[in-house]
Amino acid sequence: MSGKARIGIIGGAGWLGGSIAEAILRTGLADPDDLTLSYRRSRPDRFAASHWTTDNQLLADRSDVVILSVRPEDWGSVPVKLEGKLLISVMAGIRVSALIEMHATERVVRALPNAAAEVSCSYTPWMASAGVDTDDRSLVRKIFGACGVEDEVGSETHIDYLTGMSGTGPAFPALLAAAMMKHAISQGLPVEIARRAVLTMLTGTGRLLERQQDDPAEIVNRFLEYRGVTAAGIQEMRASGFDDAVSNGLAAAFKKSVSMGDAS
Repeated sequence: MSGKARIGIIGGAGWLGGSIAEAILRTGLADPDDLTLSYRRSRPDRFAASHWTTDNQLLADRSDVVILSVRPEDWGSVPVKLEGKLLISVMAGIRVSALIEMHATERVVRALPNAAAEVSCSYTPWMASAGVDTDDRSLVRKIFGACGVEDEVGSETHIDYLTGMSGTGPAFPALLAAAMMKHAISQGLPVEIARRAVLTMLTGTGRLLERQQDDPAEIVNRFLEYRGVTAAGIQEMRASGFDDAVSNGLAAAFKKSVSMGDAS
């Protein structure tokens, strides 16, 4: 598939579907008139030049590519037939084999963007079924490249694992930020100063890691070698179980991702 495409987004009224739609239009992957979005209750005010519908099969019929962006628990109520068209699922857990069977197409991609797609900073891993060709892959890369950074991975196990890691988006860094802010405020810092200090540190760290491309473990070791304030904090966090807590959390998220697919 080359050039612009007719794209449909089932669940286009939702946060993730809307973020993907915005990226598609911003980068010109589809003209507004060739973008169809579905909603369940009230029609959104955005994307006025595109088509809105409550009929998901109608959406599929007028699209070359369908992006399925609904909650996994709602997937059973969307039995649209694609008759061989490209399907891109951004649902957690739902297996390629199940998508092929439900939607009557061998051209299926499983992808997992995260919340940072809203600001074009998502990390999106994706994997393709055997029926997905070179042109399909090119379009998938363009769509998720418009949302941030994308990688094709080789197995559904990798997708399930990354669902519980990068698919969480800002959740885990936000957990760290919340804990740091709580401690700073307990030491008497004003809330706004604590917030600004923590968030600037985290966003600055992200930019530094992106620019330098260093192994994070090497950066930690450099600070440990100084044997100063930062090293004291790192050593105490590790002694208190920081590494184990992160490992156990990622393992639990991976387990949940796999179980969601088993339930389908």
